[in-house]
Amino acid sequence: MSDLVLETRNLVKHFPLTRGVVFKKQYGAVRAVDGINLELRRGETLGIVGESGCGKSTLARMLVGLETPTSGDLFVQGKNMSRVGAEERRRGRRNIQLVMQDPYTSLNPRMTVGDIIGEPFEVHPDVVPKAKRRAKVQELLELVGLNPDHINRYPHQFSGGQRQRIGIARALALNPEIILCDEPVSALDVSIQAQVINLLEKLQDELGLSYIFIAHDLSVVRHIADRVAVMYLGKIVEIGTEDEIYETPTHPYTQALLSAVPVPDPKLRGQRDQIVLTGDVPSPADPPSGCRFRTRCWKAQDICAEQEPLLQIREKSGHPSACHFAEVRDVVHATE
Repeated sequence: MSDLVLETRNLVKHFPLTRGVVFKKQYGAVRAVDGINLELRRGETLGIVGESGCGKSTLARMLVGLETPTSGDLFVQGKNMSRVGAEERRRGRRNIQLVMQDPYTSLNPRMTVGDIIGEPFEVHPDVVPKAKRRAKVQELLELVGLNPDHINRYPHQFSGGQRQRIGIARALALNPEIILCDEPVSALDVSIQAQVINLLEKLQDELGLSYIFIAHDLSVVRHIADRVAVMYLGKIVEIGTEDEIYETPTHPYTQALLSAVPVPDPKLRGQRDQIVLTGDVPSPADPPSGCRFRTRCWKAQDICAEQEPLLQIREKSGHPSACHFAEVRDVVHATE
């Protein structure tokens, strides 16, 4: 049996741009996600990084079934979710659950914690018998480090970190194999971030979970991820193991991202290779021809506008990189 639990093949999501009120006419499309190929294995954490607007959250919404792909295939445990019936698709959604970004707005303030965590059982009543649901909810609360006796409390009675633990408990309710974490710690204090990350790692070890972890904070991704994919304007531009991406980045965009990470030691500031990008991010409704990063890239040449670089291993890159001139550049360590 293959240990591949999730796979995407050329996954695309375009949002149509229309004119008119009564008679709408499409004149273009926002290419939010444009041909994503990913694999996730059992027990693995895949980190996805990139600046705002690159398509990370749209990709997440497609993976959990909140958005319908324009084209492409999504396989969950070997089943093509793009081609199965509605009932089988609903059952398949049990295996991939979402932990949302904001622990304040992702919980209904009018529902108790017990009702919030137990709500998935209303949608999938065959998972836990009705008589045992309260005990199951208390078990989930204890699993994420909360007091089971607080089952009747409301979200406003918990701190931000505790609310995110409630969100994690809700995601675990249906015994999924895949948890999709869409920036789960970005709204939390640094000390609370560490607690939530440690909880996710503990649950992964105990339950054998696979994570897709989306974040802006590159240091957080490095701590938790086994592999990292870098997105830019709807496409993956580089993918590799955590060490390959952070120690030997080869795509200019990845190098620019890493060079922007603050240096914690004041004595080392100014001693590290820093890359300052010029220009604005192009519109996903009208992306540049060829390489989408070429309008901001210091390596850009004529071939970059004429031919789109494929995501593949290249002569000076030991892991897949979508750049005609991919080569290693150390931007993490301080220089003399």
